[in-house]
Amino acid sequence: MKNKQIRKIIHTTVILLSFFYGVKTQAQKQVDNSNIEQAMIKALEWQEAHPIFALAPTDWTNGAYYIGVTRAHQTTKNPIFLAALKTMGYTNDWKPLYRTHHADDIAISYTYLYANSTRKNLVDLAPTKEFLDTHLFEPNEWNNGSEKNAEQKILWWWCDALFMAPPVITLYTKQTGEQKYLDAMHKYYMETYNLLYDKEEQLFARDTRYQWGVNKKDLKEPNGKKIFWARGNGWVLGGLALILSDMPEDYEHRNFYVNLYKKMAARIKGLQQEDGLWRTSLLSPESFNHGEVSASGFYTFALTWGINNGLLNKAEYTPAVTKAWQALAACQHENGMVGWVQDIGADPQPATADSWQNYGTGAFLLAGSEILKLK
Repeated sequence: MKNKQIRKIIHTTVILLSFFYGVKTQAQKQVDNSNIEQAMIKALEWQEAHPIFALAPTDWTNGAYYIGVTRAHQTTKNPIFLAALKTMGYTNDWKPLYRTHHADDIAISYTYLYANSTRKNLVDLAPTKEFLDTHLFEPNEWNNGSEKNAEQKILWWWCDALFMAPPVITLYTKQTGEQKYLDAMHKYYMETYNLLYDKEEQLFARDTRYQWGVNKKDLKEPNGKKIFWARGNGWVLGGLALILSDMPEDYEHRNFYVNLYKKMAARIKGLQQEDGLWRTSLLSPESFNHGEVSASGFYTFALTWGINNGLLNKAEYTPAVTKAWQALAACQHENGMVGWVQDIGADPQPATADSWQNYGTGAFLLAGSEILKLK
């Protein structure tokens, strides 16, 4: 009888402990999520107070930043993010930049398309449609093998382009139902893939300057390895997550993007450094003593997106992305500024605690938007 009473007491105690532990865990999760969202808000507020761009408010740097703002609102539904992207859109008359041959100049339209989904007839999409029609379907000196582009002879001759245009085109197709745009996207994507993807390393060269056997002099890292720029591959992997978010499940070429995503995700995970971040040179991490935030933010976003959408093994990848987010959060200053961002470039260069760019803030917001969804 006494043993039965003891077992009953132990059983009850276990139940109570399990209950209180569960409550604490859930409460802790809510606190953590609140901290993540607060960090994202601080990053937005600081960035909005410190506008910066390379060419104009509608250029690729702002495009990448506001894609982060877009996904932040999509996840949190916090009106501060929506207010920021709507204000930007109204200010710019919902127009992309002017270089219709250049993938960079349509990136800003990702935000316009999202804003359009929040309220009917809010956005004038005519400028976006005009840009895409010219960019994809009208010959120009950048897609017809002219002398200026003789070496590449393709429209998207640098890997960054795979973040700038394809997600916009995929989302535009989703909203309009006009598949010709998605088919054109796939055509140009395959040209870039066939030109720049290194199947042995499962990484993208930034452009043909960094490929071996193409130029007279093979550029290499001090350790003798090929140059693979972290942010360049961050553009590609982050772009793949955005593309797959809106690409129809039954699209005939979807498996190509899924398979490429999985291969790159596995490769990138294996190149994460002990502190949770990635160095600006993926194959020569020893060349830099600190991680770089824009690339790391894009990787964290893309890998976490894969977990959340069932493309990556949760048990295998969750430790990597949680570690990465903790490292990213440590790079944010108390005032909200996101540091350790490499400046505009095309190859691995150092960053510092005080170096920042708007696209780095965008990558930080993208990462947070998916980390918040982790269960």
